[in-house]
Amino acid sequence: MDGSRWAERRTAGGEERIAYSRPVGDEVKHTTCYMCACRCGIRVHLKDGRIRYIEGNPDHPVNRGVLCGKGSAGIMNHYAPARLRAPLRRVGERGSGEFAEISWDEAMEIATAWLRRVRETDPRRLAFFTGRDQSQSLTGFWAAQFGTPNFAAHGGFCSVNMAAGGMYTVGGSFWEFGEPDWERTKYLMMFGVAEDHDSNPIKLGLAGLKARGAKFVSVNPVRTGYSAVADEWIGIRPGTDGLFVMALIHELLRTDRVDAEFLVRYTNAPWLVVRNPGGPDDGLFARDAAGRPLAWDRARGALDAATPGMQPALVGEFTLPDGRRAQPVFHLMAARYLGPDYAPEAVAERCGVSAERIRRIAAELAAVAFDQAIVLDQPWTDTLGRRHATMLGRPVAFHAMRGISAHSNGFHTCRALHLLQMLLGAVDTPGSWRYKSPFPRPIPPGPGPAGRSVAPNTPIAGNLLAFPHGPDDLLVDGAGNPLRVDKAFSWEAPLGLHGLMHTVIGNAGAGDPYPIDTLFLFMANMAWNSAMNPGEITRLLTARRPDGEYVIPHVIYADAYFSETVPFADLILPDTTYLERWDCISLLDRPIGSAHGAGDAIRQPVVKPDRDVRPFQDVLIELGARLGLPAFVKEDGSPRFRDYPDYIVNHERAPGIGPLAGWRGRDGSAKGVGEPNPDQLRRYIENGCFWRDHLPPEQLYYKHANRAYLDGAKAMGLIGKAEQIVLQIWSEPLQRFRLAAEGHGARQPPERLRERVRTYCDPLPIWYPPLEHAGQDLAQFPLSAVTQRPMAMYHSWGSMNAWLRQIHGANRLYMHRAAAERMGLAQDDWVWVTSRAGRVRCQVTLMEGVNPDTVWTWNAIGKRAGAWRLAEDAPESARGFLLNHAISEWLPAQEGPRLANADPVTGQAAWYDLRVRVEKCAPGEAGETAPRPPPLRAPAHLPPPPDLLRYNAGP
Repeated sequence: MDGSRWAERRTAGGEERIAYSRPVGDEVKHTTCYMCACRCGIRVHLKDGRIRYIEGNPDHPVNRGVLCGKGSAGIMNHYAPARLRAPLRRVGERGSGEFAEISWDEAMEIATAWLRRVRETDPRRLAFFTGRDQSQSLTGFWAAQFGTPNFAAHGGFCSVNMAAGGMYTVGGSFWEFGEPDWERTKYLMMFGVAEDHDSNPIKLGLAGLKARGAKFVSVNPVRTGYSAVADEWIGIRPGTDGLFVMALIHELLRTDRVDAEFLVRYTNAPWLVVRNPGGPDDGLFARDAAGRPLAWDRARGALDAATPGMQPALVGEFTLPDGRRAQPVFHLMAARYLGPDYAPEAVAERCGVSAERIRRIAAELAAVAFDQAIVLDQPWTDTLGRRHATMLGRPVAFHAMRGISAHSNGFHTCRALHLLQMLLGAVDTPGSWRYKSPFPRPIPPGPGPAGRSVAPNTPIAGNLLAFPHGPDDLLVDGAGNPLRVDKAFSWEAPLGLHGLMHTVIGNAGAGDPYPIDTLFLFMANMAWNSAMNPGEITRLLTARRPDGEYVIPHVIYADAYFSETVPFADLILPDTTYLERWDCISLLDRPIGSAHGAGDAIRQPVVKPDRDVRPFQDVLIELGARLGLPAFVKEDGSPRFRDYPDYIVNHERAPGIGPLAGWRGRDGSAKGVGEPNPDQLRRYIENGCFWRDHLPPEQLYYKHANRAYLDGAKAMGLIGKAEQIVLQIWSEPLQRFRLAAEGHGARQPPERLRERVRTYCDPLPIWYPPLEHAGQDLAQFPLSAVTQRPMAMYHSWGSMNAWLRQIHGANRLYMHRAAAERMGLAQDDWVWVTSRAGRVRCQVTLMEGVNPDTVWTWNAIGKRAGAWRLAEDAPESARGFLLNHAISEWLPAQEGPRLANADPVTGQAAWYDLRVRVEKCAPGEAGETAPRPPPLRAPAHLPPPPDLLRYNAGP
């Protein structure tokens, strides 16, 4: 079939075929989109071997045929003039853009020599960090085989607060680990979700939700995109979402509108907490001799191991057999949030949401959850073997993303939101938020992070990014100093699950905690929009030691395009576009599962490269073989894997478990666990490049306590034990860190960090003002400043795209109209936006749909002149700007060593804590954005871009 859509119509004269669209090509191939992280299925139409058209795959479970403008515009990413064309070796100064084009053999020899020297001496001196790629199971495994603990990816920029807050509370989280029950929810609250994330599934879900008449409430300082179509918009002040959520919790507790039965059966609300102030066991769970948490059984009037089948006390104080006092988690939780600090009147002014409105929202949530409950006529069995005739649902759902995550109080805000869900009984029940399989996972899952012991030529056994259970799992030395260059899993960021990519170059430049030799980056535009302060980062990349050597001696960069980072690297390994390579969207990494079952996908090459470029995954596998990394070579030293497709099929992380879960076993009949199938990739291609498991109705809800689901998840290798996953209101791992800060245990934080750890590692969610706001005069900087990612762009992946540039070729600073007019500002005025760290010059646009105390702009539209093969006077650099120039990666000056401008628990970059003042430019200053660094010089081998790039007119 030639790719056009047809319908049949019978007429008197026989059968006639009607063409709804003319054929646009001579071949159609399926693959997975990469114009954002949505991972939609696409059909790529080809003609004479060139891409003509991209459309959604109607059979794909993620997008069901829907495709956004970004996805359709992927053709212009593929044919962008900014594509790199061959390996490059720097021959001039860093930043000069002076490169020599070299062969792949020479490039691989250079990279191998640099990396071998590091591995043979001190593997820690390699820092390997990747951007928003989808191969982290490979890149992390490669780093561990190399022997360096210094690996992480994009999550520390974006969503680690979301992931950590969820994984340590409910065993899953928002975004990639969970989704609203779009078909049944009657009330959806969305917090801080921009239009770039999960856009097609959210648009599909919202369309159905609104058609059913369900209410949609959006909490966001800015009213764009999803917020613009919400039934109610709550324009909250940035960084106060947690306080707002805790006021909702206060109201639910005050009015006794909570699901006590859900709390008893599925959470640790009845577990007894030891109350022994100053003691080494204070705040830990009371346990029996077998280590099982204890509760007070009201039916027996005695202590017993906490089980969902008992009738436990939720309030009161009880005496343990050894005389210690203990109280239930629910008692401690209620005592905190019923306090006056969380009453609506106490938080209203700070949040910018009236007390009356807070009370109304809380009442609406309770009314829908309890008065409009859903009952499905679907039997199921829990982990105790009890048969339930029906499934009870609380049709209130929540969804959240970066807007609450990218604050230095975001971890506890995310935990508070999950606590709100638990009080309403709205976790994986009909109509509520649901786990995307392969979640839920145990809380916390698996062992702690590996990397404490590093030796030359020695792999690190275990996962570099994992889940600490307490101080013993931290990567610190005997004096409490970090063992990772980014300081993840140290006392500065105990739950740094995704690493702190934003601190790597700053720490390496300062030799804190030690210098590095080689910085290896993939898809990470660290010299521009991926840096919290681009000017400082480029300064460090070009800084020299007294002996004349660069402070960071070697920088290897892999990317497909001429970004702002390319000129600051020493060796460029040019990647393919996503339409020219294999990729694996894996259960080991970032799968495409849904609440209806696990799923994963691949990308296949739909065209061959017309440049001397290679897929980065192939390059990494070859480097592994050249370096002799054990998992990448056979016993005789020859390469174990031919290329990345060979790795996808034959690599086993554990016996029977590989990158892809579908069509495993020699005959392809197994799922999840099974020996490698040499025909696996063909099976994926025949199925549209995806695999999806379909859960039976009995397993669709209550996954954390559903025996059939948990048995199936264990059989598929998704979890180790088919045991109930008890949702955690009170977090014992956090309390263990707090006890260490109070002087208990063999591993304790340095004196300078004790109070920080004691304060922020609270076992119950807390709220505190963003750390960036302390230590500076907020009266000088009265406005919050945030960025939003637009629907037509994703990170910086769009500025080379001729179609998408026409939508967002420049950006403005958006201000509340009344607030701007009080400052004497008018539409189109040029202004200075000043923070404690820097300032930018830009043009304003006035609007009503923004919190009055907030200014905002689109992220990553502004570009450095000369980058991305744009003209030096392109609107992206002349009229676009980057707010990052006003952000600092470090907190205001404090006593002792500097601390990252980040969440103190997870290390999440606190992009959205920025405070600024806005002042009108003086006469003569208007007309061009600032700062405007000198234009970048493109590598000489790149041909000049055309003045006009037309569809299907060639590059």
